[in-house]
Amino acid sequence: MNITVYLGSSEGNDPEFKKRTAELGEWIGRNGHTLVYGGARWGLMGILADHVLEAGGQVIGVIPHFIAERGVIHPGLSRLEYADTMSQRKARMLELGDAYIAMPGGPGTLEEIIEAISLSRLGQHTKPCMLYDIHDYYHELRSVFDKMIQCGFLKESDMKHVLFVKDLAMIQEVL
Repeated sequence: MNITVYLGSSEGNDPEFKKRTAELGEWIGRNGHTLVYGGARWGLMGILADHVLEAGGQVIGVIPHFIAERGVIHPGLSRLEYADTMSQRKARMLELGDAYIAMPGGPGTLEEIIEAISLSRLGQHTKPCMLYDIHDYYHELRSVFDKMIQCGFLKESDMKHVLFVKDLAMIQEVL
């Protein structure tokens, strides 16, 4: 299974982010899954790729040329794909993935998982979209979705493929 993971190119300031990222990477690699991610060697992105590779898994990085030029590409990737734009990168990562997980990250991480959720809502895929809610990182976003439902902009049924997961055990149940 190809698991697309969206996450920060920095580590954040909570040690639990690093710990859970490493744990997810080890699980992906040990279980013969392939990681699809943004291709960087730094931050949570690098931690995840390192652990997948150390556990014997495959890692596909998808990176736009303009970011690759900054020297951020992870040196151990199993496969590297280039894109011309961020939009092309997102489309390719969506295409390659059988499931999507958003770890803690910044606006880019949020944008990527929201696009996966929107496409699910529009019937373009039925793949799980998981928000890894470490220390309630995505708690407020869940409240926003609840408000959208409450105000009639979103249906409960639109959220059938959207899961807020608290730990690796919940991810394992889905996959």
